[in-house]
Amino acid sequence: MENALRFTAQHRTAERKRGGGAAPGQKRNGREAMEWFFHLLFLLCGVVAVAFVLFISIYLIVSGLPAIREIGLVGFLFGKTWAPTATTVEPSFGILPFILTSVYGTAGAVLLGVPIGLMTAIFLAKVAPPKAARVIKTAVELLAGIPSVVYGLVGMIVLVPAIRKLFDLSSGACLLAAIIVLAIMILPAIINVSETALRAVPQEYEEASLALGATEIETYFRVSLPAAGSGVATAVVLGVGRAIGEAMAIIMVAGNVANMPGLFTSVRFLTTAIASEMSYAAYGSLHRNALYSIGLVLFLFIMLINVLLNVFIKRKKEG
Repeated sequence: MENALRFTAQHRTAERKRGGGAAPGQKRNGREAMEWFFHLLFLLCGVVAVAFVLFISIYLIVSGLPAIREIGLVGFLFGKTWAPTATTVEPSFGILPFILTSVYGTAGAVLLGVPIGLMTAIFLAKVAPPKAARVIKTAVELLAGIPSVVYGLVGMIVLVPAIRKLFDLSSGACLLAAIIVLAIMILPAIINVSETALRAVPQEYEEASLALGATEIETYFRVSLPAAGSGVATAVVLGVGRAIGEAMAIIMVAGNVANMPGLFTSVRFLTTAIASEMSYAAYGSLHRNALYSIGLVLFLFIMLINVLLNVFIKRKKEG
């Protein structure tokens, strides 16, 4: 009897050992299957993102090239008159005013918004007391969440009449109003990214600078800011992308007239040309195809700017 009980106990112990040895293997197989699943999911998400970009690129090329071939590349890009619905004269499809307006408007917004945003980021990251930094940070986040149409509405009600009265103009809807609105709209992106880059600068850099006799302000501008240069450049890239791609706010404050750009002239951007005319351009007409061509030009323009800025950032990192 005693031998039988001992044999039964040994048998159960052996069974438990065999069961315990199989469990880790099953667990490992389950983890490997989970890893494989998530790798496949990540790959699928990346492929989908690339597919969207390729689809948009191919669609714009296929839709935009027919009008460019019919109008002529030189006449389309360098023509100064945009009159697609003219009846008494031959319709004109020159988009040079739109291109120059987009370039001047974006450049003006960057020249105005980048210094303000950068100074604010330095203040938040290095100078501001914690309570003040939290209040300003909250305000910047709220500024980022305001819809574009609200910017345009406030600009149309407040900014446009102010410019008209200040400069004694017949209409305050002009390029200057668009530049100011765009400069305000790109501030959140510049402030947030620049502040993050400045906070990532190692404290030892600043301590070494202060130990050599530099003041705090000199340290911020000569040590911290250059060290965070790639992050600041990224902030500028985001700001340029936001400025050049904006339409709704600009259409409300720029006047939406196809003039050659002037600071106090009513103008039309590439984006606003598409937004304002696509609704009444007849399907299949040269007018509608020309709007697709404007979208293609805008797409290539944004890609060119991003490539140039990314090359600049890469060279700055390597240097």
